[in-house]
Amino acid sequence: MPATPRHRGFSSTAVPAVTSEPAWVRRGFIGVALAFLSLFLLVPLVAVFVFALQKGAGAYLAAVSEPAAQAAVRLTLQTTLIAVVLNVVFGVAAAWAITKFEFPGKNILVTLIDLPFAVSPVISGLVFVLLFGADGWLAPLIEPLGLKIIFAPAGIVLATVFVTFPFVARELIPLMQAQGTEEEEAAIVLGASGWQTFLRVTLPNIKWGLLYGVILCTARSMGEFGAVSVVSGHVRGLTNTLPLHVEILYNEYNFAAAFAVASLLALVALATLTAKSIVAWRSQRPRAGAGLNARTK
Repeated sequence: MPATPRHRGFSSTAVPAVTSEPAWVRRGFIGVALAFLSLFLLVPLVAVFVFALQKGAGAYLAAVSEPAAQAAVRLTLQTTLIAVVLNVVFGVAAAWAITKFEFPGKNILVTLIDLPFAVSPVISGLVFVLLFGADGWLAPLIEPLGLKIIFAPAGIVLATVFVTFPFVARELIPLMQAQGTEEEEAAIVLGASGWQTFLRVTLPNIKWGLLYGVILCTARSMGEFGAVSVVSGHVRGLTNTLPLHVEILYNEYNFAAAFAVASLLALVALATLTAKSIVAWRSQRPRAGAGLNARTK
């Protein structure tokens, strides 16, 4: 075999490292990152649980089991469930339409999906008040139907859905774009219907991305404050979610109870990070296995 030509100025045996900074530079960057995480993440997280338990386990259990707190938990879970289901339906449909078809207004749809990222949640809540409030633009249409949206659970669900609907779609769009349409086209050529193609080809390929989006959407729904605060009315036991209940307790100088309820949200955040890490790890395993199989063939 002919000898491989050597490039002038480079050694044939030594390959320069991608990162060749001195050890003290690497350690300095790692130290800064760890200090930043400790100051802005770990210390506040530990403080929440310390203040939550400062009056003992009995006071903690009383704070999280009182009727107003339980009502806030129920409303938060109900709102989250509805928002996640609607966002899954919308996210899958939007990602399918954007990645599999060409149609007029496609770029506008992609831009509108990112709209909640650009608009303050408080502003979105004010828009819903302007639309569905007592003197809102759509009030003449909804009043004859007996529907109450503002200062009611329906408004909380509506605001939460608006704030969270990009999460599922934004996880699926780049994933489905990278996968292309070859597998779906092959399934249709072989006689599969559209529904069979989705269930047996598309859904297995996007399941980890979909689960990742659901986890992010769930965490955002449970922790939403700005838009919900505007449309809820702060009715204790009726329209208060967990973040709003924490605010009320804190404003009443009931700090131990406020931190006790806040610890529930902190536990949700930890569970979300754990689930997110597991999904990210599992989603990489098939790719690694596929790459290994490709190399061994």
